[in-house]
Amino acid sequence: MLRLDQIVARLGGEIVGAGDTAISRIAPIDNAGPGDLTFLSDPKYRHHLATTRAAAVVMAPPAADGLTAAILTPQPYLYYARVAQWLNPLPSPDPGIHSSAVVEGEVAAGASIGPNVWVGAGAMIGEGVVIAANCSIGAGVAIGAGSRLAPNVAVYSGARLGARCLVHSGAVIGADGFGFAREADGAWVKIPQLGRVLIGDDVEIGAGTTIDRGALGDTVIGDGVKLDNQIQIAHNVQIGAHTAIAGCVGIAGSTVIGARCTLGGAAMIIGHLHIGDDVNITAGTLVAKSIPGAGTYCGGVPFMEHGDWLRNFSRLRHLDAMTDKIRALEKRLAALEKKS
Repeated sequence: MLRLDQIVARLGGEIVGAGDTAISRIAPIDNAGPGDLTFLSDPKYRHHLATTRAAAVVMAPPAADGLTAAILTPQPYLYYARVAQWLNPLPSPDPGIHSSAVVEGEVAAGASIGPNVWVGAGAMIGEGVVIAANCSIGAGVAIGAGSRLAPNVAVYSGARLGARCLVHSGAVIGADGFGFAREADGAWVKIPQLGRVLIGDDVEIGAGTTIDRGALGDTVIGDGVKLDNQIQIAHNVQIGAHTAIAGCVGIAGSTVIGARCTLGGAAMIIGHLHIGDDVNITAGTLVAKSIPGAGTYCGGVPFMEHGDWLRNFSRLRHLDAMTDKIRALEKRLAALEKKS
């Protein structure tokens, strides 16, 4: 249980109304009730202010009329995130190594190693690390202080995770990249993947996401990167600090993505490209060439009724012929203008 004045003392902002208003949880604006703190960041939901039963609302100034209490801040969504973290801290398991775990490496005294975990030879597990049940930590892996691995995470040999990382279930870090050479008869010869995966501090990796080890150099994920579920990051990819990538994105090998970028869901990035800093790529976009400059880039075709799509696509098939006709007409027009 928190009071508004306690929240503002820690996180800043301006109180409107009673500072001793008690808050027990965060709730959405349309179904919040007494004791709930809600937030308004999108103006299109402003009409809910007239009917919300929340004890207080976090919003940008000015305060709406009729509210019992509010916290005014220029970034209400960010403020909500910080309050939600405060009210909902991650559980802290007792330090120690479960009797069923197999530990061949070194584990700090304050780390927690769950049931059926394997920690390979030469691995280094830092202070306050939590490794949940059934995780596999390969030889020579290093995991920084305060990082947490949910159940069933696999970290292959040689990988490095920084401090305060969060890795969700089913993630695989350091599997082989997709590298093969072709024989004359069409058979494939595997190319050994000899690099590592290097992950910075404060990185979050979603469930089912895979990050391949480098072929010769390393795959590198910068500080503060946030990866959603079911993302594929191929060998030798580099991702700059504080980039955020939504679910089902695929990034092919040796692509370099800059800092503070965003990639929408199901975007696809082909290999050996360079994406600059502060680039925003919308959902479903196929990126087939490098993007050096900051900005927002779109490549998806909005959905439409099937019959309309067929008609539009049939016209696309004739674009080359239409272009030739237009050029011919332009030449004829130019010739007529010369005669006149």
